[in-house]
Amino acid sequence: MVTGAFDVPAAALGAGAVRDFEPHVYLGTSSWVAVHVPFKKTDVASAMASLPCAIPDKFLLMAAQEIAGGNLTFFRDNVLYSRDALLDREPPRDYFAALNRVAESVPPGSRGVLYTPWLYGERAPVDDPWVRGGFHNLSLGTTRADMVRALMEGVALNTRWVFEPAEKFAGRRLDPVNLVGGGAQSNLWCQVHADVLNRTVRQVKDPVYANARGAAYMAAVGLGLVRFEDISNLIQYQATYTPDPDRRALYDTLYREYRNIYKVTHKIHERLNRARN
Repeated sequence: MVTGAFDVPAAALGAGAVRDFEPHVYLGTSSWVAVHVPFKKTDVASAMASLPCAIPDKFLLMAAQEIAGGNLTFFRDNVLYSRDALLDREPPRDYFAALNRVAESVPPGSRGVLYTPWLYGERAPVDDPWVRGGFHNLSLGTTRADMVRALMEGVALNTRWVFEPAEKFAGRRLDPVNLVGGGAQSNLWCQVHADVLNRTVRQVKDPVYANARGAAYMAAVGLGLVRFEDISNLIQYQATYTPDPDRRALYDTLYREYRNIYKVTHKIHERLNRARN
């Protein structure tokens, strides 16, 4: 029998993370951390649970984050190329490639600029519909390039935020991490995730097709052509990224302050946004 599936369990297969406690991160418009586990459990405090999935007798821990790569699109459509009285210009066709080139010109840490990607609230590890994003620690010396790299680092810091309760949920360190989704096409963003998470990141080949590939694997299992346990051996990796130890202290510091930003601002965001609804 062959059945359908929604995006997260399909992507888990397409990422090749099919064995127990093998994590994958999907980096698309939204983002998630997911890992197969042999038990059903719910963590209400961190807004995550392990749910039935494609593999019989297994469950998939899913921790979703509202906006990830969508921040890049927001920055394009509402800041850089908003088509108003200040600018009436189409973005370059290679916009995402250009962002990578710009971000590569900035040192790790974005010269102290921090970005929080909560443009549509957050789901995990906090279920907070009121929190909103922003750039922090801007100065007269801040450049557009600094902001672009900070945006990419902020998404990775948000993923690190969910890794802590996810590893507690799984009862072990989740390493290495298979990275899929449109954002995983960026070599720079893969390295940023490796450095921020302090985990080995494996860039799955053709990462944007993870969902479709996972659906095809489900069909192949249903037709008796492969077994679920064979899938990890069918996955190819474009590259593997290891964390740079020289960046460990920097990103640990930025992560602590990232968490502090939420701690000291989330009530402000709630008051502001409740008042508008």
